[in-house]
Amino acid sequence: MTTKLAKPDWIRVRAPVSKGYEETRDLMRSLKLNTVCEEAACPNIGECWAKKHATVMILGSVCTRACRFCNVETGLPDKLDPHEPEHVAKAVQGLGLNHVVVTSVDRDDLDDGGAHHFARVITSIRAASPHTTIEVLTPDFLRKPGAIEIVVQARPDVYNHNLETVARLYPSVRPGARYFHSLSLLKKVKELDPTIFTKSGVMVGLGETKEEIYQLMDDLRSAEVDFMTIGQYLQPTPTHHEVCRFVPPGEFDEYATMGRGKGFLLISASPLTRSSYHADADFKKLQEARCNKVSA
Repeated sequence: MTTKLAKPDWIRVRAPVSKGYEETRDLMRSLKLNTVCEEAACPNIGECWAKKHATVMILGSVCTRACRFCNVETGLPDKLDPHEPEHVAKAVQGLGLNHVVVTSVDRDDLDDGGAHHFARVITSIRAASPHTTIEVLTPDFLRKPGAIEIVVQARPDVYNHNLETVARLYPSVRPGARYFHSLSLLKKVKELDPTIFTKSGVMVGLGETKEEIYQLMDDLRSAEVDFMTIGQYLQPTPTHHEVCRFVPPGEFDEYATMGRGKGFLLISASPLTRSSYHADADFKKLQEARCNKVSA
């Protein structure tokens, strides 16, 4: 029997109680929208929702995959809500967002994996809030030919797809996914539209080594990925993959330094870093980094 590791002080967060948190929650409820903040039990929900920053999760709340790190429900997926794109756009307006992150469950049951729905959401947000920048965090669209092209043609400002972990751990952590397919997706986005920022994230504490993280960084740079996030894996329930190690803050600093040396425009690495954590501020940093690179 594996002994559960105690959380260190640096990973603890405050309970989500604030007026902003309640207003964000109530708006999402009224529009019948799902958020990855709630479904994935994100530790930053209190901080982000207090600022009225929420990551919308489209295509329902039930995933067709069963990744061992993820808290989202797995099973028979929901029917698509044809009004969801409009509701997402209303939420963006209601929250007054300058930058929005839209993600989804995996929908292996759909012919396009949900790509057309992503495109409709992007179009609806553009119509309602033309000055809001849009970041999508999509599934891998495994065995869904043409899906990547559909999302790219809708022209999100940032295209994010997370590798989640190192190649060796895919069979135990992401059994339904393929490491090199995810890399090829990110590379394909850049080939289709080099102006779109690409982004990917991983969790640490799943049993990987430093050397494997460094190799993963090289793989992402080979795919011309601009931005990488690294955060501590937290076990949602006793049935999920165990936490093998709590990585100390100093090690995250080492990863950030190494990533900058490898050429990422931006790298965010800390115990509480998540894909959409501080995404609005990070988008501005990405723009500045690109401008500085061009002018150098």
